[in-house]
Amino acid sequence: MAAIAETPLVDAATLAAVATEEKIEEELLRQRVAEGTVVVMGRAGGSVRPLGIGLGLRTKVNANLGTSPDSCSLETELRKLQAALAVGADTVMDLSTGGDLDAIRREIRAACPVVLGTVPIYQMAVEAEARWGEVVKITGDHMLEVIEQQAADGVDFMTLHCGVTRATVAALRSEPRVCGIVSRGGSLLAHWMDVHQAESPLYERFDELLAILKKYGVAASLGDGLRPGATADASDAGQIAETRVLGELVLACREAGVPVFVEGPGHMPLDQIAGNVLLMKQLCYDAPFYVLGPLVTDVAPGYDHITAAIGGAMCAAAGADYLCYVTPAEHLGLPEEQDVIEGVIACRLAAHAADLVKGVPGAREWDDRMSQARAALDWEGMAESALDPGTVRRVRGEGATRDPKVCSMCGKFCSMKLQVTAAEQPPDCD
Repeated sequence: MAAIAETPLVDAATLAAVATEEKIEEELLRQRVAEGTVVVMGRAGGSVRPLGIGLGLRTKVNANLGTSPDSCSLETELRKLQAALAVGADTVMDLSTGGDLDAIRREIRAACPVVLGTVPIYQMAVEAEARWGEVVKITGDHMLEVIEQQAADGVDFMTLHCGVTRATVAALRSEPRVCGIVSRGGSLLAHWMDVHQAESPLYERFDELLAILKKYGVAASLGDGLRPGATADASDAGQIAETRVLGELVLACREAGVPVFVEGPGHMPLDQIAGNVLLMKQLCYDAPFYVLGPLVTDVAPGYDHITAAIGGAMCAAAGADYLCYVTPAEHLGLPEEQDVIEGVIACRLAAHAADLVKGVPGAREWDDRMSQARAALDWEGMAESALDPGTVRRVRGEGATRDPKVCSMCGKFCSMKLQVTAAEQPPDCD
């Protein structure tokens, strides 16, 4: 493998820190960053923990939080942030739409030691309505102003719905959907283009947008504004048309020296997941792939963290690199703190299950530690090796038995205890 002398997107100390964390050769990581198959955010020695996303690395997990017009408490969102971090979220996104958005974002940024993302079109819409009374009166200049303001506040990446164009919306409408456009950003842009009979400024002025991102060292997360919001709508003309455009934009980002990854579908039946990952990787030149779920059925409101974990595990096993959590409150309301915890745990479970299949360094060793602790009836070792140690200790404590070595289900018939006891018996000397 030829050495790559310099990777301008990442400084040497940060690259070394990520390589160590991921148990990967530094030179291989450097090459993948240069090729664009890995994105690195954060900075060694800085306030944001370095993080790598992409080929050969551990599948990462994102947690969304943020205010809404109906629930606008910064203190609540900061508690959600701490809850998400406590159970292992790798990144956080601020999706706030209520209150003083600049102040809320800055407070979350100050309290967040991990990579932070935003969706600027939410603030664009809120400000347009406040200034002009209608969202559709937003201008291209204002869109770029909001992007620059968020970049200046230290955001690490932004979801940008630049693939929602007149052509991709026309493709979607050529094949009517059950749920239409479910992305808030996608629907806002489609409505703006309909009213103005003009191309989306986020697509038309993409070069200007990239100049802002490069200036502030912000990565582009190319949003799937036309993602399917029902399993019946998966893999349709609109989704594929947008993905083709996102592939073109990936090349533009790389040429401009802006780190880029691509977002993927939200609802999709099991039998379409692997094919979609392969198609996305092909159309988007092997850029890291970031997916919401995907949710594999539409019938489980209240349990969509589970439907998303099923889809996320399959998606990541097929090659997706980054999973956005879904909480039990999905489709129902703003998540509470416990929803955030359950969403992160379910998503981390999906990510790790996929990492076992992908052969990510350290994944099998983690499972082996748990298996060895179980074989030895080492309950504290099991807790220490668990995805959620606190739950293990709580449930174990509630199920106390006369024999501390076994659980309350099997008791004296514990198969592991029988094996351990047999192993401890002296050999037969007769």
